[in-house]
Amino acid sequence: MSISSLLLGTTITISSNHWMTAWTGLEINTLAILPLISKPHHPRAIEAATKYFLVQAAASTLLLFSSTTNALFTGQWDVTQLTHPTSCLLLTTAISIKLGLVPFHFWFPEVLQGSSLMTSLLLTTAMKFPPITLLLMTSHSLNHTLLTTMAIASAALGGWAGLNQTQVRKILAFSSISHLGWMTIIIIYNPKLTLITFYLYCMMTATAFLTLKTTKILKLSTMMTAWTKIPALSAALMLALLSLAGLPPLTGFLPKWLIIQELTKQEMTPMATIIALLSLLGLFFYLRLAYCATITLPPNSSNYMKQWRTNKPVSTLTTTITTMTITLLPLSP
Repeated sequence: MSISSLLLGTTITISSNHWMTAWTGLEINTLAILPLISKPHHPRAIEAATKYFLVQAAASTLLLFSSTTNALFTGQWDVTQLTHPTSCLLLTTAISIKLGLVPFHFWFPEVLQGSSLMTSLLLTTAMKFPPITLLLMTSHSLNHTLLTTMAIASAALGGWAGLNQTQVRKILAFSSISHLGWMTIIIIYNPKLTLITFYLYCMMTATAFLTLKTTKILKLSTMMTAWTKIPALSAALMLALLSLAGLPPLTGFLPKWLIIQELTKQEMTPMATIIALLSLLGLFFYLRLAYCATITLPPNSSNYMKQWRTNKPVSTLTTTITTMTITLLPLSP
C-alpha cells in the first residue's frame, strides 16, 4: 500500500498544473513514506519518522501559503504562472526544505541514519523527484542569486560535513546534499541538464545502496571486512563510489562536465570554478569509502574477524545498474 501510494503521490505531483493537486501529491508522498521509515520498531526509527513528518509538514504548509498568496495577488493557480515575488521566495524555501538544500538540510542526515538502507534509498531518490519537478516548472520565475548561493552552499556543506562521518548512510546523505547543489545551480539556465544530473545521481546512489544492502554494510569498520563476502561486488562498489565522486572514465563525470560547460557558456566562470573545487571535498570522502571497500586487503594490521563468503546470488537489478554506473560516459553528447 505504501509503495503504491508513493507512486500515486509522485505521479499526481509531476503531472499536475494546479497548485492544489501538486500539494496533494506531495502530502500523499509524505504520508506513504512514514510507515516505511518507522517500520523497524526502534527508537531511532520512530525519531526519524517524527522528524521527517514535522519537516515535510512545515514545507507543505509553506508551499500552500506561497501558492495561495500568488493566487490572491494574480488570480492564477497554474504552477507555471508563479509571478509574485513573495510567493517565489516562499516556494524556494518550501522546495529547499523538501529537498534538504542548505540551510534547510539538518533533518536529512538524521532521518537517513534512522531508516533502513532501502528506505534511505527511497528517501534519497524517489522522494526528491516531485520537489525537483516543481522547481523545474517554476524555475523561470525564481530568484537567480538566491538559488546560486544555496547551490554553492550545499556543495560546500555536503563536502565539508561528509569528511567527518563514519556512518555510511550519513556520508551518502551529505553526498546527496552536494549533488543537489550541482542540480540547483544549473536549473535556471538549462533545466534538462538538471534532470539528466538527477537521473544519473539516482542510478549511482541506487547502486551504492543496493550493494551495501547485499553486503549488509552500515559503517566504515564493517566495510573494511566485508570484501571477503562478495569480492567482485566490493570492487564494483569502489568504482560506483568513484563514479559518484565524478571521476572521468566513469558515468558520474558526465553531469559535472556538462554543468561546468554550461556555466562557462553563461559567463559564470567564477561559480563553475568554485563548485568544481568544492567537488574535491566530496572526492576525499568517496576515496575514503572506496579505500575502506577494497584497498584495505591483507596484509593489514586490523584485528577484525574475516567474514564468510556468501553464496547468495547478487540480483540482476544490482548488476545492471552497477554496470551502467560505471560505463555510461561514452553516451555523452
